[in-house]
Amino acid sequence: MTSTLRKHLAMALGVATLLAAGAGTAVAQPAGSRPATQLRQDTEAIHALGVSGVQARVTAPDGRQSVATSGTADLDTGRPVPSDGYFRMASTAKTLVATVVLQLEAEGRLSVDDTVDQWLPGVVRGNGNDGSRITVRQLLRHTSGIHDDLPGYTTPAEYHQQRHDVYGPEQLVARAMAHPPDFPPGEGWAYSNSGYVLLGMIIQRATGHPAHQEIEDRVLRPLGLDRTRWTGTSAALPRPHAQAYQLFGPGSLVDVTDQIPVDHETAFATTTRDENRLFRALLAGRLLPPRQLAEMKRTVPVSADVQQWWPGGRYGLGLAERPLTCGGTYWSHEGGDGGYITLNGVTDDGRRSAVVSMSEARGDTPEHILAQENAASALIDHALCAGSPGTP
Repeated sequence: MTSTLRKHLAMALGVATLLAAGAGTAVAQPAGSRPATQLRQDTEAIHALGVSGVQARVTAPDGRQSVATSGTADLDTGRPVPSDGYFRMASTAKTLVATVVLQLEAEGRLSVDDTVDQWLPGVVRGNGNDGSRITVRQLLRHTSGIHDDLPGYTTPAEYHQQRHDVYGPEQLVARAMAHPPDFPPGEGWAYSNSGYVLLGMIIQRATGHPAHQEIEDRVLRPLGLDRTRWTGTSAALPRPHAQAYQLFGPGSLVDVTDQIPVDHETAFATTTRDENRLFRALLAGRLLPPRQLAEMKRTVPVSADVQQWWPGGRYGLGLAERPLTCGGTYWSHEGGDGGYITLNGVTDDGRRSAVVSMSEARGDTPEHILAQENAASALIDHALCAGSPGTP
C-alpha cells in the first residue's frame, strides 16, 4: 500500500458490460461462464461503493481473457468506461524499476549489496541518514529506513495549486533527507517512494541513461508492451481513458486527471492488457534469470500498519506477495496516484493473472479507503482462485 493511496485512499449510474478481449490471439471467455460472471459481479460491487468507473481483465492459463467494466468514464457526459483504457501506472512502476536493477546485477554491472554511497556519493546524508550503511537491496525492499516525503495534495485547493509542479529527483531526495530515518537500515519496514527515486538515480549512474529509457529498452519493447508509455512531465494521458476523480469529502469530488506525477522520471501510463502481460512474463521467467527472480521473491513481512490493507502481506524486491483464499499466494504491485487506483495479481507460475483499475480514489475516510481496497482485492482473489481445486 503506497503512502499516496493511504492519503488519497461519486456517484454514477452503473452499466456493467462483459466484453471480448481482442489482444493477440486470445479468445474471450463465454459471457455466461462462471469466471466471466464473477468478474462482472465483482466490478459491479466496486462501482456500488461509489467508485465512478471500473475496468478489469483476467487472463486464464489457456490465454482466454475476460473483461468487464462498470460505471462511467466521465461523470459529465456519461460515456462508458473503455474496456482497455489508459491509466496511470503509479507505484506499479516500482516493479519495472526493480526488474531493471536486477537485470543490471545479472550483467555484473552492480550488486544489490552495493551501498548507496558507492553509486551516489554524499547524496544520502544529514539528520542521521547515511548512504554508506544503506544497500540497494534495502531500497528495493523498503527496509532502508529512508523517510517517505514526496509532495502530495490533500484538498482541492492544493490539487489546483500543485498539479503542474515539476520536481527533479535531487529535490525529492532532499525532502527525504530533511527528516531523520524511520529506523536503522534493515531494522524495520516502511514504504518509501523516496527510496525508489534513489534507485532511478542509481540506474542512470550505472547505465548513463534515464531509468525510463532503460525500462523501455529492457522491458517494454522486448515484451511488445506498446500501450505502456512514459508520460514524463505531460499532465495528459493517451486516449482512450476514463477521467480520474478524487473524493476529498462529502460534496467534494474533483476531476484530477490533469496533473504531472511527482516522480515523473518513472511515470508511465498503461492498460489492463499490458499490465497482465508484464506480470505474466515476469513470473514466467522471461525478464530475469532464475537467481535474480528468486531474489526478487525473497520477502519480508510488511509493517503492522500496512497489514490492515494487505493481511498476511509480504514484500520482496519491488514485488508484493499476498495470500489466496484458495491456498498459496500470488504476486503483485498495486499503484495509486492521481485518482487512479489499480490492483493486480499473478499466480506463482505466471499462468493466471488479473488487473482491476478504478478511476476514482475514495480517499476521504479510512473506511472508504479500506472498503475500496478490500473490494478490489476480492476481485483479484476470485479471479486467481478460479479453477483451483475446490473452486467451481
